[in-house]
Amino acid sequence: MGNARFSDDFKRDAVHQITVRGYPVKEVSQRLGVSTHSLYSWVKKYSTSYKTREDARRDVFDYIEMFYNPKRKHARNEMLSPVEFERQQKMKQEGV
Repeated sequence: MGNARFSDDFKRDAVHQITVRGYPVKEVSQRLGVSTHSLYSWVKKYSTSYKTREDARRDVFDYIEMFYNPKRKHARNEMLSPVEFERQQKMKQEGV
């Protein structure tokens, strides 16, 4: 994903896929080879408002569940992200 430069048209099209066509951010990210972080910043920059409260709620939920929560570190599990903590727990159970 790196430091690729994308045109404004490309960014607007990506935002359109998320905000108008309703594709999940993670799916668009994988399909276009763009980080979810970039997509969220493009949505903030290129979209004006949500059509309904439900659209806004869905996007916030998607951001929290797909981008923020998997990476956020927790004090209760040795300052590991949930994904890393679960990976380590699985390895312990398997005896690796």
